[in-house]
Amino acid sequence: MARDADQTRKRLLEAAAAEFAAFGIAGARVDRIAEAAGCNKAMIYAYFGNKDQLFDAVFTALVAATIEHVPFDAEDLPGYAGRLFDRYEDDLATVRLATWYRLERPHGAPLQAIVASNTTKLEKVARAQRDGVVPDRYSPAEILTLVIATAGAWASVTPELGKNAPADRARRRWTVVDAVRRLLAEEAAAST
Repeated sequence: MARDADQTRKRLLEAAAAEFAAFGIAGARVDRIAEAAGCNKAMIYAYFGNKDQLFDAVFTALVAATIEHVPFDAEDLPGYAGRLFDRYEDDLATVRLATWYRLERPHGAPLQAIVASNTTKLEKVARAQRDGVVPDRYSPAEILTLVIATAGAWASVTPELGKNAPADRARRRWTVVDAVRRLLAEEAAAST
């Protein structure tokens, strides 16, 4: 029975991730999620509570998967930006879910998975700064924000500008990695 429950939860999370990525939190419909998962709506409420809690579970799973697939290395922020770029390119739902989260939850209660991930990354950047590996012109939060924004730059441009982006994925990735490398190099030069 536990195996069936785990499989049902998994199907619901997968169906919900697709629904939330396509329609956001407000536009998502639990009946479509239940139908796509092959179960009834009551299972959503039994396993997750309500639609908002289901989104939280989906987003928490997304954060865990991103942490697993995109290891953070404060001593190689250009490499991290490249891996994050790859995640965005390979899984468009990651970008869409993160965008919906920012749009529909700007002042909501923070998700602990995100708080923990950010805290760990900020501590690692601060340690790398103390060790002289990462320049300290910018605070850890400023550096992390710039790295994440640069990694997601191609995924967040308007379609009109995107039509002018290099068609070659390797070139887009190189641009991200090079921009972060140069940011840190210029920061190091300005700090001395």
